[in-house]
Amino acid sequence: MTSHILDLHGIRHHEVDLIVENFVFLNQEEMPLTIICGNSEKMLSLVRNVLERSNAEYFNGSGHEYGLIKVHRLK
Repeated sequence: MTSHILDLHGIRHHEVDLIVENFVFLNQEEMPLTIICGNSEKMLSLVRNVLERSNAEYFNGSGHEYGLIKVHRLK
């Protein structure tokens, strides 16, 4: 099974909301999805806000996976 990936490196904070929301809804049949946020706590927070608003079940990476968010499904 292939996971779809959204890499947010180079994306400005004000663009995150629309990009993440579109990515999740357009690819909801292809779960799990991976969103690469990098080491920016601000970027991670912005992505989590979109996912929570969208009622998504997701996992925050830790350790060597810090900066990744895996979206498992929409509720």
